[in-house]
Amino acid sequence: MPLYYPEGESSTVELKETVPQNDQILKTIIGFCNMHGGALVLGVDNRRVIKGVPENRLDKILEYLHKMIYESCSPPIIPDIFTQRVGDYILLIIRVAPGGNRPFYIRSMGMDRGTYVRMGPNTLRADPETITELQRQSRGISFDCSPVYRATVTSIALSKVEVFLKSRSQESSTKPTTSILTAYHLICEEQAKQYPSVAGILLFSDQPQHWFPEAGILCSRFKGNSGREALSSRDSTGTLMEQFDTAFDFIQSSLDRSFTIKNRRRNERLEVPPIAIREVLLNAIVHRNYAISAPIKIAIFDNRIEVFSPGVFPGPININNLTSGITYIRNIAIAKVFREAGYIEKLGSGFIELFRSYDEWGLQKPEIIEGENFIKCILPREKLTLEKDSYENSVLRMFYKNQTITPGDLVSELGLSRATVGRILHRLENEGKLVRQGKGPAVCYKRM
Repeated sequence: MPLYYPEGESSTVELKETVPQNDQILKTIIGFCNMHGGALVLGVDNRRVIKGVPENRLDKILEYLHKMIYESCSPPIIPDIFTQRVGDYILLIIRVAPGGNRPFYIRSMGMDRGTYVRMGPNTLRADPETITELQRQSRGISFDCSPVYRATVTSIALSKVEVFLKSRSQESSTKPTTSILTAYHLICEEQAKQYPSVAGILLFSDQPQHWFPEAGILCSRFKGNSGREALSSRDSTGTLMEQFDTAFDFIQSSLDRSFTIKNRRRNERLEVPPIAIREVLLNAIVHRNYAISAPIKIAIFDNRIEVFSPGVFPGPININNLTSGITYIRNIAIAKVFREAGYIEKLGSGFIELFRSYDEWGLQKPEIIEGENFIKCILPREKLTLEKDSYENSVLRMFYKNQTITPGDLVSELGLSRATVGRILHRLENEGKLVRQGKGPAVCYKRM
């Protein structure tokens, strides 16, 4: 019976059956240091089966690794290298913490060619944009606070800032002065000249996409569970808060609702917890990497909702500690405005609320995937378990006061999606309870 290592490969774990040759160890260790830290485990194959390393070579391997890693990396990296016995096998583990003096790189290759990052279970060479981001992190500079040199401070719509300030303070008038704009990191100064920041443009410009064309949300509703035939779509643009509102409405309008009628009152429930949709969407908008020129993508299938956000998890956050309440803010200015505008209630609670809401509703657990420079959140859709007559009787009762009913009447009256209405009408027609009249937009139904 083989022994298995408890963890698989991830953004913080790399498994190798033997001691890697060439620069592979350096690339992996540097990738860990530039991101969240991690452990390179030697003596475990890619199926997690423990094979061990030769004990008679351990002393030489340990001496070689310490010297090689320290001398080959810039800035120098001092790893924690130790052995672990599992049954009859010995594992060799090289563990490093996330570095503060980023970027780390292979000295002989230089920064441009020798910088590596850990993206999910893969170690990749960093592109120039990622190297710049690592340098910003080492200086404690948030990308959203960086100046947009091509724009001027007039690119910020002060009327929008004033609306935000009024909602925040509940005062009758709050003028967006230079000091306030600076305090919120909406403008910044370099060499005695003022510029709008990335956050200033994304949050309060009349045309954010003029400066950041890819900083939007692409929403699509697809047919089936895996097809690419789009039934509907919407490009969510404008400011980040406008994007949130548009995308949230699109998702809700694309989902089914269950309802019961009791004492002449209709109680309805969306098939997915609204708070789960809200938290996933807020996380995608507030914590995405805006240095990457790519949109957020929302894909709605019959059995799930996928929310695709550019960038990996920031700071110490990873797949294994999503519900620990750890807070690390990538975009400090954007997060501050969203929090004071009432979109975010408690920092660090987003994923906690997501998983809690699904658990309370008894639904299949959401899935979070960290890939190569992207995060994908998958929200399973509830398979509605309604009594067959709950919808049909409500539809038939509408004929007590109407001779004919259109699909649009049912959408408005019952709050159902057009797809659900279509299925109900088709079933009632096949059962001989309704007859269809007309075609196309003029179609209506009459009770038999």
